[in-house]
Amino acid sequence: MFGASVHRLEDPRLLTGQGRYLDDLGPDALAVAFVRSPHAHARILGIDVGPALDVEGLVAVYTWEDLPGLLAEPLPLLIPHPALTHGRTAYALAKDVVRHVGEPVVMVVAADRYLAEDACALIEVDYAPLPPVVGPEQAVSGAGPVHADVPGNVGAHLVQEVAAPTGQSAREAIETAPHTLAFRLDIERSASMPLEGRGVYARWDGTDLRVYSSTQTSTSVRMAIAAKLGLPLPHVEVIAPDVGGGFGVKIVHPWPEEILVPWAAMLLGREVKWSEDRREHFVASAHERAQVQYVRVGFDDDGRVLGLDVTIVHDHGAYTPYGIIVPIITSTQLLGPYKIGAYRVEFSSVYTNTVQVTPYRGAGRPQGVFCMERTMDKIARFLGRDRADVRAANFIGPDEFPYDQGLIFQDGRPLIYDSGDYPEMLRILKDLIGWDSFERRPGLGIGLACYVEGTGVGPYEGGHVQITSDGRVHVSTGLTSQGQGHQTVFAQIAATELGVPIERVSVVTGDTRRFGYAVGTFASRAAVMSGNAIALACRKVREKALRIAAEALEADPADLDITDGVVHVVGSPGAAVPLSTVAVLSNPLRYSFDAETAAATQFAAPAPADRPPVAEGEEPGLEGRDYYSPIRSTFASGMHAAIVETDPDTAEIRIVRYAVVHDCGRLINPMIVEGQVHGGVAQGIGGALYERMVYDPHGQLLNASFMDFLMPYATEIPKIETAHLETPSPLNPLGVKGAGEAGVIPVSAVIASAVEDAEGIGIDRMPISPSELFHLRTP
Repeated sequence: MFGASVHRLEDPRLLTGQGRYLDDLGPDALAVAFVRSPHAHARILGIDVGPALDVEGLVAVYTWEDLPGLLAEPLPLLIPHPALTHGRTAYALAKDVVRHVGEPVVMVVAADRYLAEDACALIEVDYAPLPPVVGPEQAVSGAGPVHADVPGNVGAHLVQEVAAPTGQSAREAIETAPHTLAFRLDIERSASMPLEGRGVYARWDGTDLRVYSSTQTSTSVRMAIAAKLGLPLPHVEVIAPDVGGGFGVKIVHPWPEEILVPWAAMLLGREVKWSEDRREHFVASAHERAQVQYVRVGFDDDGRVLGLDVTIVHDHGAYTPYGIIVPIITSTQLLGPYKIGAYRVEFSSVYTNTVQVTPYRGAGRPQGVFCMERTMDKIARFLGRDRADVRAANFIGPDEFPYDQGLIFQDGRPLIYDSGDYPEMLRILKDLIGWDSFERRPGLGIGLACYVEGTGVGPYEGGHVQITSDGRVHVSTGLTSQGQGHQTVFAQIAATELGVPIERVSVVTGDTRRFGYAVGTFASRAAVMSGNAIALACRKVREKALRIAAEALEADPADLDITDGVVHVVGSPGAAVPLSTVAVLSNPLRYSFDAETAAATQFAAPAPADRPPVAEGEEPGLEGRDYYSPIRSTFASGMHAAIVETDPDTAEIRIVRYAVVHDCGRLINPMIVEGQVHGGVAQGIGGALYERMVYDPHGQLLNASFMDFLMPYATEIPKIETAHLETPSPLNPLGVKGAGEAGVIPVSAVIASAVEDAEGIGIDRMPISPSELFHLRTP
């Protein structure tokens, strides 16, 4: 089954309305709503809940002062880093100061959501507004502090530098280069916008707490709940039901609501639920993307980069719950498939009075690719050379892998590319889009962009595989699913490894009852991490099955194979035993007289007098568990090209053609990879042409609804032509790399390149709207 385009096993259930999402659960649960700050920055002078107390159906009202013990402390800072010198996280409910519109101040519990909202509207909070800081440039310009104890609003500062082979620094290489360029680039703020918002449902029986959360990290949420509420970990279960999209926004663990809702359930002895509405998602869930980049580059007559110096100001919003992963990724993934002579990158990650920033599909890579690919286009334009030729002049060669970029990646490991063939990928892309035969005319342009994506970051994931006495294979892993097709892909791996029909395999993800230890679903890591863990667990089970079957068949395990769920002697199909019987033999509850009886009665066949019914040191049951921990990240890669047409009167931008070549190592399911790429490209088009979070100078989000926040419809997404290159990763048993974020990463760079080609106007800011293009035409 590995490599087959199997139709997704989870789709019939979801498409026939049998999915179970967070809000499908707990129909009789008490409902939670929040009073959220209307100010971007203000001191809380007082809270009067009195007017709300007469609302019929009101059950409870909580403020920060009601929170006990660790629940009253700031939420965890999940990924500390030496460069994060002033990491700050929020309280579950605001204490003293609010720092962005939408920050939760009061939690209300009522009989239903309508009554809870009515009560929220009556609660009076007395605020003393403080000067807001909006945007990264204002943050570093001497504006007032977002946090009183963070000077200059700089939460983190990091410099990484790699010298040229000659020993020159980046700045020295630029100064001595034949040609130099300097310019500024801007990427606007956007957000994930999954179809389903966040949500939490909890119930407490006096001893055990069960929590359902629309999360990407169920095991980590479980740990956080247990720690914050002072519960023994075995008494807490967290389950991710069907999740209607995540894209990164559901990766934070915990969100305030994931602690507060279970706490309320314990206090009240009732089921309690909160489901995020769309405005809450705009103003209270994480955003991403916003950066300002200052670039200096030195290069020779062939367009080879001799020195590159990039300074980045990254807007991480009001808090840093997820550390500085995003600018770290930008600064390291910026290099793409190129060997740069010397490289220096410096970033400052700054606080602003806006919603916090955490990873969103692509997670810092779209910004880095925009920077590098705009640089390549500017070099080509300066020299009058073909843009593809300039890129080719800088490629890492296929014989240079593993290639060490000399930097430290997001996982704390060296940034070493494991495999790839970038010249071949460019050749395929040029043929696919018709690069060399493209006929230019006014208003029609072509563009391309290349990228490398670090995937499969550690530290680990695990898998458990069990074959039961009915011959079915049950697979579980701790990371969660949000539509990626995990049930199908993991079933393909298990079916291949165990030699069973895929219909006999079931997969469970994101349920701490089935698998208690995991890291989470992010960074295109599921197939690499859990896929390999499941494969390793299957190999344990297979080995055990062959040992047990060999005893029953009086054969050498080396002479056995498994086909269609039956263990048989190779070349002698009559000497065989079903895996269902092997499962029975692995768990000898009684002695019986033959394998047929064993299969029928679940009694084990008799053991010879000189040995016990289970091999010495063998655990009962036909099951196995294993973990995969990588040496370092795998690096997928890809190249996109687009042809766009711009309207001469309205400046509207239409994508005429779009082509993708992608390398994620060995393909487990090409159809699912295609779907991932298509979905990513659609999100990338949104980020390139439509989506931006618009804040006014007072920190108010002006487009916090789908009436005002533009997203592409299906009508805006062109047919996407794809091709795949497979350079297997040598770092893991399956030879796979991640694919989940690939489609979104280079799209802004591709569209900028194509629009620039169509218009002859420099495009240095994304997204670009028709009105902005119109004004660029007539400055």
